[in-house]
Amino acid sequence: MGTNREPLPARPGGTSHHLVPEPVWDEQAGGGTYLPERFAEEGFVHTTLGEETLIEVANRYYQGDPRPYLVLDVDLDRLAAPVRFDEAGPSFPHVYGPIETAAVVRVRRAERDPGGGFVGIGRSTEEAPQA
Repeated sequence: MGTNREPLPARPGGTSHHLVPEPVWDEQAGGGTYLPERFAEEGFVHTTLGEETLIEVANRYYQGDPRPYLVLDVDLDRLAAPVRFDEAGPSFPHVYGPIETAAVVRVRRAERDPGGGFVGIGRSTEEAPQA
């Protein structure tokens, strides 16, 4: 797969999911926008369309991180930043800029087993911030 391929445009609308350490979200949620810890390195925000896929990704990349995690449900229509489906495939929209907290329609706790594995997504932890 070449890296020179132009990103594909996002399909219109819908909700995508983003995994974030709870302390990182707590620090940024009141500021109007959110950026993940690795945004400066990666240049985009990782999201996924399916909850099962989100749990798979969480276990692949974040199982060793003991921090509590939250799942942000993001309304892609409310984002000012471009959203594209890059080479990762149609299940992984990338957001090329900050996520406005007004686009976060629900915040839920990522559930973990005693060994740190991600096993599901719980109920809402809070009302989504309002712009």
